[in-house]
Amino acid sequence: MRHGLPSETEMRERLATWTERYYVAGAALGVLDGGEVRSAAAGVINNVTGVETTPDTLFQIGSITKVYTTSLIMQLVDEGRVQLDAPARTYLPDLRFAGDEETIASVTVRQLLTHTSGVDGDYFEGHGRGDDAVARYVAACAQLPFVFAPGTMWSYCNAGFVVLGRIVEVLTGMTWGAALGERLLQPLGLTQTVTLPEDALLFRTAAGHAVDPARTITRSPAWGISFSSGPAGATPCASVGDLLSFAAMHMRGGIAADGGRVLSEAAVREMQHQQVQLPPQPGEAAAHWGLGWMLFDWGGRRVIGHDGGTIGQMSSLRILPEEGFGVALLTNSTPTGGLLASRVMRWLFGQTLEIAMPERPRPPEARVEIDLAPYAGVYERVSARIEVSESEGRLFARATNTGALANLQPPLPPLELHAVDASLFLQHEPYTGTYQPVTFSQFEDGRPRYLFAGRVARRVG
Repeated sequence: MRHGLPSETEMRERLATWTERYYVAGAALGVLDGGEVRSAAAGVINNVTGVETTPDTLFQIGSITKVYTTSLIMQLVDEGRVQLDAPARTYLPDLRFAGDEETIASVTVRQLLTHTSGVDGDYFEGHGRGDDAVARYVAACAQLPFVFAPGTMWSYCNAGFVVLGRIVEVLTGMTWGAALGERLLQPLGLTQTVTLPEDALLFRTAAGHAVDPARTITRSPAWGISFSSGPAGATPCASVGDLLSFAAMHMRGGIAADGGRVLSEAAVREMQHQQVQLPPQPGEAAAHWGLGWMLFDWGGRRVIGHDGGTIGQMSSLRILPEEGFGVALLTNSTPTGGLLASRVMRWLFGQTLEIAMPERPRPPEARVEIDLAPYAGVYERVSARIEVSESEGRLFARATNTGALANLQPPLPPLELHAVDASLFLQHEPYTGTYQPVTFSQFEDGRPRYLFAGRVARRVG
């Protein structure tokens, strides 16, 4: 362990202080340095039962799962069974979206991996618990429209990763969960990573919690998202140690701890290589996207990682492969788990590697004078409707979940958007006290066609 890395005692003490400060029910923290892991935990896994969190507690890792699904696809690339720039229909001839045949046929595997397919993909409807759940989900993708032409923009797309999971199923002859176990979990010795709730019950497993603006922590009404969304991150649970062991394989160029090769060095390098530049956003957000990985620019250093969010749980993973250094934080509270993750990453990367994370964005001190009327309107994407309105020279956005997510959290009030320039606004989040970037683009007759806040929403009406 290098100089400057905190002891497990210090990690535990700070984590206990910060879980209380940021209103997080429970958290597990792990630091990987040179092959050695230090871990700590704080709080409870369930604020109704009061069971304490330990370092071996299983949390839902959410969309960090996308790096696992990408790894399975890259194994198939290594085996010559998948080509990244081949149309997805090469492997799923019956694949359908709600678009013309030429557009559907043009969607490539690489575009699914990099969220550039154009498919409106926050689709979380359930399709049962059978071995055909993923296949049934992919068949239902026939109703998902294109928000933009494939390859022309970037918009986070969960459905694309379920399609990738189905490619894994078809080419391996196994369910996605079975392929994950046989091709990744077993070779890596990950005995504390599961995809089924009945398997999670065999471990100390966290329940999700929601935190309201009054800072009241309430256990979430449901434990997980639909089983069929597993390849995108709906179901997998892992301990912080298992998550870091998976990350370590990527830091070793595809080699497991026992020396066995899991991925080729070329595949690992391609996953970490910049594929897409994201719309400019201030603050801590990723600047670029690789294959599966989010790519961050922190103090001139390229940090790699991914975040995950499920019902009442938030996870965060950051690694610096050339330093053999990684940090994983698993929490069971939303949205405050993100605040805790930011504080922990800023502390550990700063103290240990002297890497400074970007500061969180804040609105300009002087009001930016812009005609706000053209921004008002309704913007929609799958699972969300965003109403933008102007009132007394101020702009507000009200987001309402629709579809399968509609009843999982209370409706948000209208949140003010503070102008930075004609395209970039900062939305104040009363739950966390932070500001999140919102971008408007493709202006026609002075009115924006798109609203971007991690996902692209298109103006309607």
